[in-house]
Amino acid sequence: MSVTNGVDSAPASVAGEEDDKSTRDQILDAALECFAQTGYSATSLNDIVAEVGIRRQSLLHHFGSKETLYGEVFERLLSDWFARLAGAIESTATGWPKAEQVLRAGFGFFADNPSYVTLMRREAIDGGSHLGIDLAAVLRPMFDQAANYFRREMAAGNFREQNPEQLLLTGYGALLSYFSDAPFLEGLLDEDPFAPAALDRRCEHIIDFFSAALIPPEPT
Repeated sequence: MSVTNGVDSAPASVAGEEDDKSTRDQILDAALECFAQTGYSATSLNDIVAEVGIRRQSLLHHFGSKETLYGEVFERLLSDWFARLAGAIESTATGWPKAEQVLRAGFGFFADNPSYVTLMRREAIDGGSHLGIDLAAVLRPMFDQAANYFRREMAAGNFREQNPEQLLLTGYGALLSYFSDAPFLEGLLDEDPFAPAALDRRCEHIIDFFSAALIPPEPT
């Protein structure tokens, strides 16, 4: 039946929820950019509503305070991050193929969401003071899971012997610093670090670097 007759259209409450969701997502997107660019303390709710083009009261209808909004921005960041990595982590692959899948998934996520990287780096430097949570404690289970995976693969002879924790810290720096330091790197490279060709080169370099560090030499 025609939706113009109202028979197949969504109930008013559902339609309203869709509108709310759209506005809510716009607020979260704008807040992410503002918090990433200027930091938590220097960002006001007025900055965010100006970016979205809504009234302050509309923002407060969805988020009761700047603290609440910041927390939800970060919650979405972590949720999106875990979701992107889930497929690679849960893969039945082992050894280097699985490690490569995780590296590519992580790099792809940051390439798609560079503002997430900037925000995460700001929060790490500030010690999670604006979140009211221990960010390291939230990420620690994933860190430990990765370290234990490396240990198992090293014990099985699939990886070279390395310090798993130090290896992960190297990966953390290699992935995040490229995106958070993009303005500085542009001056060093004389090109946009986010240009597709530059991203491809960086990703392949990271893959080559870690494959050389992990894959044992062929027996002679």
